[in-house]
Amino acid sequence: MRVDLHCHSTASDGTDTPAELVRNAAAAGLDVVALTDHDTTRGYGEAIAALPAGLTLVTGAELSCRIDGVSMHLLAYLFDPEEPELLAERELVRDDRVPRARGMVARLQELGVPVTWEQVARIAGDGSVGRPHVATALVELGVVASVDDAFTGDWLADGGRAYVPKHETDPFEAIRLVKGAGGVTVFAHPGAGKRGRTVPESAIAEMAAAGLDGIEVDHMDHDEDTRVRLRGLAADLGLLVTGSSDYHGSRKTVALGEYTTDPEVYGEITRRATGAFPVPGTGGI
Repeated sequence: MRVDLHCHSTASDGTDTPAELVRNAAAAGLDVVALTDHDTTRGYGEAIAALPAGLTLVTGAELSCRIDGVSMHLLAYLFDPEEPELLAERELVRDDRVPRARGMVARLQELGVPVTWEQVARIAGDGSVGRPHVATALVELGVVASVDDAFTGDWLADGGRAYVPKHETDPFEAIRLVKGAGGVTVFAHPGAGKRGRTVPESAIAEMAAAGLDGIEVDHMDHDEDTRVRLRGLAADLGLLVTGSSDYHGSRKTVALGEYTTDPEVYGEITRRATGAFPVPGTGGI
């Protein structure tokens, strides 16, 4: 069984529509794929309607959080998307994305980059606008060679020249909200130092004590030493270990299923969840 628990669609900052994502996941030989768009569940309906036979969909989201000034992402799986408290917090985060993106455009213009809000809005389309859309605009303008190259101190990384903060949830509150909605939480790419400052292990231990279920270890932004260290930390804290592609379509070079989660860990995630259940494919439309 091949399980990829971290993928994005055009509902946030991926380039595949939700329907294309599940079809591509099946074509890549996956048995289970999770749709984890940033702070939104808007892609669920389309993904479920198109779900091929033989592929199971795990519904989820990647929640924007911040602790002690450090930005982090929390993967939430199989929660009730209509639970009022969690829904309200997701909307608060999502509603702050547009003014934040406009602010980054303004800062880039001050730096002499001829980017426009209309360009970024076109790239985002119906998705939840975010830094990858601004980064794509920089690639289109020839300012940087790739989306990853835009996430540096010169441009859009945390604290970078064009960085603008947005509302982000305290992770302890996010864990509480997801659990209240029957979901399971996994800290996404906790050792991705090239994205900026990382959360210290002491804080991860506190999150584990507060109910964090797991950490994402096998990820393109973790080198082998980081993976070994994180596996040891997970063992010490009793946390589940996941692996995922963090697929964004053509916006990143990683392929669907390039990193995967052990089927036994996937089974434990489904056992812990009470807010929703994995959706088996019936052939799609």
